[in-house]
Amino acid sequence: MAGIPAVSHVMPSLEVIRELVSRGHRVTYANDPRVAGLVAATGAEPVRYTSTLPVGGRSWPEEPVAALDVFLDDAIAVLPEIRRAYEDDRPDLFLYDIAGYPARVLAEAWGIPAVQLSPTYVAWKGYEDEARAGLRALPGAGAHYARFDAWLAGQGVRLGAEEFTGRPRRVLALIPRAMQPFADTVDPRVVDFVGPCFGDRAEQGGWRPPAGAEGKRTLLVSMGTSFTDLPGFYRECLRAFGALPGWHVVLQIGGATDIGALGPIPDNAEVHRWVPQLAILEQASAFVTHAGMGGAGEGLYCGVPMIAVPQFGDQFVNADTLQAHGVARRIDTAEAGAERLRAALEELTSSPAVAARLAAFRAELRGRGGAAKAADLIEAEIGEERAAAPPAGSGRGPETP
Repeated sequence: MAGIPAVSHVMPSLEVIRELVSRGHRVTYANDPRVAGLVAATGAEPVRYTSTLPVGGRSWPEEPVAALDVFLDDAIAVLPEIRRAYEDDRPDLFLYDIAGYPARVLAEAWGIPAVQLSPTYVAWKGYEDEARAGLRALPGAGAHYARFDAWLAGQGVRLGAEEFTGRPRRVLALIPRAMQPFADTVDPRVVDFVGPCFGDRAEQGGWRPPAGAEGKRTLLVSMGTSFTDLPGFYRECLRAFGALPGWHVVLQIGGATDIGALGPIPDNAEVHRWVPQLAILEQASAFVTHAGMGGAGEGLYCGVPMIAVPQFGDQFVNADTLQAHGVARRIDTAEAGAERLRAALEELTSSPAVAARLAAFRAELRGRGGAAKAADLIEAEIGEERAAAPPAGSGRGPETP
């Protein structure tokens, strides 16, 4: 497996990796040391490389082409390290994140099958034409794709940049199919929606309501890992939900916000830098989220109504999608005052129709098969490769997804 050190990209793959290890496969996972602890906890062997990606903050370029350059620059810098790691230990199969370009480069150059593990949207019919028309018109796009094409050609890859990034040969989508735009037009010969792959996440610890909160409904407020410097929004949440009869509030604020900037903490609220989110959602009655794909998937998996307050990128589309499915209300940050937040909570949690839709999503996602299904499909790819493999003694390395 080759990934990038963004937690939102690492977490979706971990249970798949853990399942493969539990089945007796030798699994390596190439990533930056910043996430080596997460990788090692699965039982996979960490393969360390030094990433240049600006994860964990707001330092990503705002211009789309500049952001694409960041990923390309990282891939160019990282490829020699990953090549050295696998040159004499070639796997039977590469798994790779959507931004794990070096793994696909090596797979194409070495004739090894590769499966993309996508933590976000996959391509739909017409997507490539739409993306080409949009991106190609932007300043700097021509130079970006020319450089990408030249890099691929120099590595022996007989694909252009747009086909390389936009047309993976095989994909396992680790998201709810309901979150995928134009899902009915996605090619089922290429993509399987295995859905979110969650384990018990015991390594993150558990959660129990504190004394005095037993019997109350739990509301989790969590804005993910990257865009958490939101003291004004957190104050509005405490105003909206603090002292609300019958509710206990768990507020995660991340590492950037000064707890002292929140003001008085209501008696029915607890504030933490980080929390075991899935463990809380399994017990929660509502969720205030930034609508990242991970949080959206966890909310649907746990059948929890959501107030979606998007911050960046695909979160705005995700928030609209959740609202269109009738399980959430989108409220943009500038409009997220206490009164509107409280009204949304009361509306969502009092609606039998919302509860019924969420129960259906919960049942559907838990029936997808998750990590076990993903591992079955990966093993099928390995099986097909073995059927066409050279005879024993031909120099192939050990089985290393």
